[in-house]
Amino acid sequence: MGRHREFDVEKALDAALRVFWRKGYEGASYADLVEATGVERPALYSAFGNKEALFRKVLARYDERYLDYIPEALALPTAYEVAAHILHKAVELNTRYPGRTGCLGINGALAGSDDAEPVRQALVEFRAAGQERLRERFERAKTEGDLPSTAKPHALAAFVMTVTQGIAVQAKAGLSRDILETVAEQALSTWPAR
Repeated sequence: MGRHREFDVEKALDAALRVFWRKGYEGASYADLVEATGVERPALYSAFGNKEALFRKVLARYDERYLDYIPEALALPTAYEVAAHILHKAVELNTRYPGRTGCLGINGALAGSDDAEPVRQALVEFRAAGQERLRERFERAKTEGDLPSTAKPHALAAFVMTVTQGIAVQAKAGLSRDILETVAEQALSTWPAR
C-alpha cells in the first residue's frame, strides 16, 4: 500500500510556480523549491518527478490560472479587440506581482544550458501554440471582413506575440505598468483599419 502524502500537492505546485516565475527554470534550484514548498526533496521527486517534470506541471497550471484572458480575447468580436485585450491583460499580469514580474514562459526561456534544452523547447512550443491560435482568429477576422484583404494574419499574430513578449521582458526589467500601457497603446495605433 502506498504511503499517504503529508503535504498539499496543490499548495506545493503553487509555491513551485512562484519560484519558477521569479527565477526562471535554471535559476530555480531544488533548494529553492524545497524551501518554498516546505516539502523535502525526496517527497518532491516522488510527487512530481524531476525538476523538468515539475516545471511542465507548473507551466500547465500557469496557463490555466493566469492566461485565461487569452481564450476570453479570442472570443471577442473584432481582431482589434482581441489584440487590445491581450496586450492590456499582458501588461496587467506582468506587473501584478512585484516579487515575480514578467512572464513565467519568457523568464524561463531567455537563457539556458544544453541540459535545459527540453524545457526551452517546451516553452517555444507553448508560445507557438498561442501564436497559432491568434493566427487562426485573425484569419477568421479577415474572412469576415473585419480585417482588410491586405492583412497578413500570420504577421499580425507574430506582432501581437512579439509585443506581448517584449512587455514581459520590460516588466521583468522594472518598467512601470503606466509605461507598458503606453507601449501597448502605441502598438495598437498601428493596427490595420478595415
